Amino acid sequence: MDFTDDSTELYRRHADICRVLTDPKRLMLLDTLRTGDRSVGDLAEAIGVTLPNASQHLAVLRSAGLVEGRRSGATVVYRLSEPAIADACDVIHGIVARRLARATLQTDAVAQPILHATQG
Repeated sequence: MDFTDDSTELYRRHADICRVLTDPKRLMLLDTLRTGDRSVGDLAEAIGVTLPNASQHLAVLRSAGLVEGRRSGATVVYRLSEPAIADACDVIHGIVARRLARATLQTDAVAQPILHATQG
């Protein structure tokens, strides 16, 4: 494959977005926003963090262009600016769920002989 300056820039920007998605709280915010617009207070409560902490994470997501905020009186309401990011997160979530299931099966397979040996 021949990498041009344009494709290298595309990969760089891809990596930038992936770095933003390395925090579990940001992933929870994106997941919460998939159901619709929410205020900062609602988002903080939904994911179990303080309002300032939610605001910090939303600022990172906003700077990456993944969410947008708009004022509604004294409240800032957020929405996904790139709704397809939820689909991308679903793909990774599925991979993680399959890996966890396999790890659980392997752990159970190892534990079964040990359990029988200690009961016998």
